[in-house]
Amino acid sequence: MTTSRILVVEDSPDARALLVETLQGEGHDVTTAADGLAARRALAPETRPAPDLVVLDLMLPHVDGSLLLAEIRAAGPLPVLVLSAKDAVYTKVDMLRLGADDYVTKPFNLSELTARIEALLRRAAPHASAPTVLVHGPLELDPQTARVHLDGAEVSLTATEYRLLTVLVERPGQVFSRPRLYEAVWEEPFVGDDAAVKTHVSNLRAKLREAARALDPVETVWGLGYRLREL
Repeated sequence: MTTSRILVVEDSPDARALLVETLQGEGHDVTTAADGLAARRALAPETRPAPDLVVLDLMLPHVDGSLLLAEIRAAGPLPVLVLSAKDAVYTKVDMLRLGADDYVTKPFNLSELTARIEALLRRAAPHASAPTVLVHGPLELDPQTARVHLDGAEVSLTATEYRLLTVLVERPGQVFSRPRLYEAVWEEPFVGDDAAVKTHVSNLRAKLREAARALDPVETVWGLGYRLREL
């Protein structure tokens, strides 16, 4: 088991202690923040070592978790798993559109939580056997740095968006159904809820369209799924 640095941002002392105990028991190096301001300090560029993943409660004192998530997303592809109460105003789609890579609702099942964290860490980790650069026309993906360039401009993606694009670029022109995309990216069986796939693909397409100035590299094949078009 590989040790990863995880930042837990949670204002409830009991929930925070439970998360720390569980994640440390899985072999991870865990730091905590009890409010949004403390989380900002922990995520500041000058703070080292930087976390490999953030577990983020949305309901935080001082700085709202949704604002903090937007700031994390603006800074780079750091994986974020959001914690949200079942009666919160945010829906699952809202959380994904805010930039979360995954989410767990409270009260959470510890086995599910740790499984989702491990899956996120696997997806975010660079693959040593991957080629130096994946190229598809003007689109370039660097697996070692998880950086994406389109027409020479860098495109800032989340870890999940990057993995989605990698799957499509590795098989250009091939149609992927939502269940197949889910299983390739999330590395777990598809259970019938395709909201996560639709939302992450929508976010990915919006960022690529902006970089490509209207051209949409990802094509919808109605009734079948998605594929990467020729560029």
